[in-house]
Amino acid sequence: MAKSSKSTSGPYDVLIIGGGVNGAGIARDAAGRGASVLMVEQDDLASYTSSASTKLIHGGLRYLEYYEFRLVREALTERERLLKIAPHIIWPMHFVLPHSKTDRPAWMLRAGLFLYDHLASNMTLPKSRAVNFSTHSTGVPLKGDFKKGFIYSDGWVQDSRLVVLNAMDAAERGADIRTRTRLINAKRVNGLWEAELEDRTTGENYTVQARGMVNAAGPWVARLLSDTLKLPNSKSVRLVKGSHIVVPCLFDGPQAYIFQNPDKRIVFAIPYEQKFTLIGTTDEAWKEDPGKVDISPEEVSYLCSSVNRYFKKNIKEQDVVWTYAGLRPLYDDASANASAVTRDYVLDLDTRDNAPLLSIFGGKITTYRKLAEHALEKLAPVLPAVAGRSWTAEKALPGGDIGEGGFAAALERLTRAAPWLPESLAWRLMRNYGSRAYEIIGDASSLDDMGELLGGDLTSREVDYLIEREWARSDEDVLWRRSKLGLHLNQAERQKVAAYVAARKA
Repeated sequence: MAKSSKSTSGPYDVLIIGGGVNGAGIARDAAGRGASVLMVEQDDLASYTSSASTKLIHGGLRYLEYYEFRLVREALTERERLLKIAPHIIWPMHFVLPHSKTDRPAWMLRAGLFLYDHLASNMTLPKSRAVNFSTHSTGVPLKGDFKKGFIYSDGWVQDSRLVVLNAMDAAERGADIRTRTRLINAKRVNGLWEAELEDRTTGENYTVQARGMVNAAGPWVARLLSDTLKLPNSKSVRLVKGSHIVVPCLFDGPQAYIFQNPDKRIVFAIPYEQKFTLIGTTDEAWKEDPGKVDISPEEVSYLCSSVNRYFKKNIKEQDVVWTYAGLRPLYDDASANASAVTRDYVLDLDTRDNAPLLSIFGGKITTYRKLAEHALEKLAPVLPAVAGRSWTAEKALPGGDIGEGGFAAALERLTRAAPWLPESLAWRLMRNYGSRAYEIIGDASSLDDMGELLGGDLTSREVDYLIEREWARSDEDVLWRRSKLGLHLNQAERQKVAAYVAARKA
């Protein structure tokens, strides 16, 4: 069961503020080292930045242009590790990079791709290659102006599920994970952190103690230091809004496209949820308060124009079926251009009064696991409870132990074990839950045994699992973060899911 106890018997070793990918990754790593961990998140897991990414596990090809060689090498190494520990929610994808004379010169792209192929020693994905679009199938959707280009490999991730799986593993290793729980204030008292928390569901306030604290508040990291903790801080975040649009499928095939724009930004067009194409992202400086953000009409127009430069099939604003936007809390390195701000991370340790506080500035989803390792390495000298061995590089995330033969073989085993499952539902259960799909199916021997059909192929048994094991507390948690079924259900079906979740909470 997901843990949410409010027991305050003795101090925790570490209190983590923030339930995004960095907070969940640190909670998992610390709990696996034997530390007692409490992680609190003011809303749902992955409510903000960590569910609003372009959903890529990648080295960041364009970061080479800014000489971020260490970051790219680390990210490429992590890409390989994550493909192994979460093969159900992370998988390889080919990216098609068309070239024209108005873009970066071909020699520069070729050199960058060569570096990308060889920067890390453990890469198993296919190397990049040149392609002639007049004879290759990936050229079919492209305008005739684009004769040649390149294909390279990277990874795709269900980003919000990555956060949930890290939190699940942390809980199964003893961590206390509390969503809808906000830090009101905290102070150092006799070598401990004394933190006042608010349960946002009940309105209850209560106090916990911890030997150390991690500020993984993402867009709120600097505000938590200055406004909540009243502590001086020399570092800051630079908030950059990234927005995405989803449209009906623009091309056939499993490949994605990466397009260069005249302003030197890049935009991805990625196959999404079987029936759609995901297009993003923008890079807009954000000066207002952090929180929920929305795409602007100008960003929608920009993304449509970006893909219309390349694809034969043009799109308009009215073709957009869904949008999402998020704030990237990048470490402020004083770059003039929002696209050039470093995606690297900085860890700031404050050890005053023998109660350490580690604040995380920046980072990217691909390197979250390594960031967690580095965070605990930095804390270990002053917080011995987290000084155990590093272990997360090889241990599968929940559901990631799908067995020999990869995803296809695992899916075949599932369909043999439950031949009554519709093909599309078996695929979705394995793709979302991996080996944990068997927990959802349980003793069912027919689709009727899976309970009420709430919409599409979503059953009440699956929703029960999400509530009991994955902290889902609302229809939005179920339909947009634990899955993207919101794209596939109509309004009446979405309301039926909402009613079911509300009844379970009552």
